[in-house]
Amino acid sequence: MSSSTPASVTESHALGADTAALLRAPAPSPRGLLRRQPIMVAGLLCLACILLTGLAAPYLGTVDPTSIRPITRLREPSPEFWFGTDQYGRDIYSRTLYGGRISLLVGVTVAGASLALGIVIGLFTGYYRRLDRVVMRVMDGLMAIPAILLALALMALLKASVRNVIIALVIPEVPRVVRVVRASVLSLREQTMVEAARALGAETPRILGVYILPALVAPLIVQGTYICASAMLFEAYLSFLGAGTPPDIPSWGNIMAEGRAYVQRAFWIILFPGAFLAATVLAVNLVGDGLRDLLKVK
Repeated sequence: MSSSTPASVTESHALGADTAALLRAPAPSPRGLLRRQPIMVAGLLCLACILLTGLAAPYLGTVDPTSIRPITRLREPSPEFWFGTDQYGRDIYSRTLYGGRISLLVGVTVAGASLALGIVIGLFTGYYRRLDRVVMRVMDGLMAIPAILLALALMALLKASVRNVIIALVIPEVPRVVRVVRASVLSLREQTMVEAARALGAETPRILGVYILPALVAPLIVQGTYICASAMLFEAYLSFLGAGTPPDIPSWGNIMAEGRAYVQRAFWIILFPGAFLAATVLAVNLVGDGLRDLLKVK
């Protein structure tokens, strides 16, 4: 009993005062959240609408987004074709709704994979000083290359596919997560709670998972939203440059890339997918800003 009491006391301080207070605080009601963070709620609603339209695309009056009908090529927006048609007679409305699936899939997957890899690497890098010297030089080297150029170089070595686009976007984002996690670990590892846990014989995985990782939850959630928004933009960049998803897959970047040659004659080919992309990225950024203020992340 005497040995368990200090451990429980140490664990109670493991999350840090701010994080523990946030976890103990009751969840705000929808009305309270709307009053405190109206911009964040607006972003959540916009993001939810785009997500629902993407998931429910087959039931929203769409047709096959890859169906070619030359007889209806370059039609203006009308009751028959809400967003018009492209140079192959494909329905832009259907392609735009289905394209949301690709952008959201890429954004969420890249954010999740980047956070998972960055957390693991950052925790051990910040905790072990010898490992820190080697790993951080590699991370600095990756960060010295602009993310879009590194992604383009990786896609030049890989076959065009959604999976390879995700891989090419994860690699430039991991170093940024590693730096955030490492900086926090370097400060947390010197705190009394970690020293006490080490003196009580706690193993390294337990120290990292119980005493350090919970204190990183809030900043990593905010970081994840920015990575998600950045990944969706970079996917559109790669597709627009012809180095992203295959042309037969309707993504917002592909739609705009195929319509750039007809922008003066059929501007709607670029207008609608571009508007959806801008609205989605803006919504994700608004949610990230709201979470930063709500979680008091500096």
